[in-house]
Amino acid sequence: MSPTSNYYELLGVKKDATADEIKKAFRKLARKHHPDAGGDEEKFKQINEAYEVLSDTEKRTQYDQYGQYFGGGVPPGHGAGGGRPGGGYGGYSTVDAGGFGDLGDLFGSVFGGGGGGYGGGFGGRPQPHRGPDQEAKIELTFAEAFSGTSKALHSGSGGTVNVTVPPGATDGGKLRFKGKGGAGSNGGPAGDLYVNTRIKRHPYFSRDGADVVVDLPVSFSEAVLGTEVRVPTPDGGKVKLKIPAGTQSGKVLRVRGKGAPQLKGSGTGDLNVRINVAVPVSLTDEQREALVHYAELSDDDVRAHIK
Repeated sequence: MSPTSNYYELLGVKKDATADEIKKAFRKLARKHHPDAGGDEEKFKQINEAYEVLSDTEKRTQYDQYGQYFGGGVPPGHGAGGGRPGGGYGGYSTVDAGGFGDLGDLFGSVFGGGGGGYGGGFGGRPQPHRGPDQEAKIELTFAEAFSGTSKALHSGSGGTVNVTVPPGATDGGKLRFKGKGGAGSNGGPAGDLYVNTRIKRHPYFSRDGADVVVDLPVSFSEAVLGTEVRVPTPDGGKVKLKIPAGTQSGKVLRVRGKGAPQLKGSGTGDLNVRINVAVPVSLTDEQREALVHYAELSDDDVRAHIK
């Protein structure tokens, strides 16, 4: 480019144009003058050169001060020789764009190419691009989430992907399967697949992370006098649990290591047994008489704390 050429005029922007305005103007002109689109090659080189200088803060400052960019950062007559305008950035090489990223990537977005420019002609062969990430939902039974399972899912690109759900998957969790998303282009890697897990309701078990919660009904007399019961565990077994005398409704008794597998790391959660005292809804005359007699003997004030 001639040293007298005005970079701002070439891009059609004012001298106080912002970085975004310069970038937008360059994109528009690049579409128009790119050689692969039938444009003028010399004109394209000129706007390419202008953009490289004006998109770089230091180069733009030097250009504004001396009227041109000398490449070496020192103008003639002020020290070392400066070299030709543009500092050797002519042609279609990919160079640093001063905060806008690699020009190869910029032209790829301008002309729709994979980093190689319009029709793959700019800067040599097209560059590889990673495929897009995809999302899918999967519904699991309580047992499938607890023990793990394999499922075939329909991906966003229309294909079928076999995914392995690890033991301990949680409701509302997100699993990442690397390389199972959309296909890459020009030899680039595939994106990732993110699977959102939903767990169907179980008749009596629920999950709190790796912990499993079960509501255990006990009779009024069992809660008052204490007892020992067998409680089902989520792995299909049973465990003995001691209910202390005077256990209140809502009390949680913990059984260590009988929960679900930890999704990350090793070990298992706990089984949290939540006591639910079942109040009798019908009594025989003898039972009622016994409870009335108990009430007459009791002087407990259960509401003393709220008076």
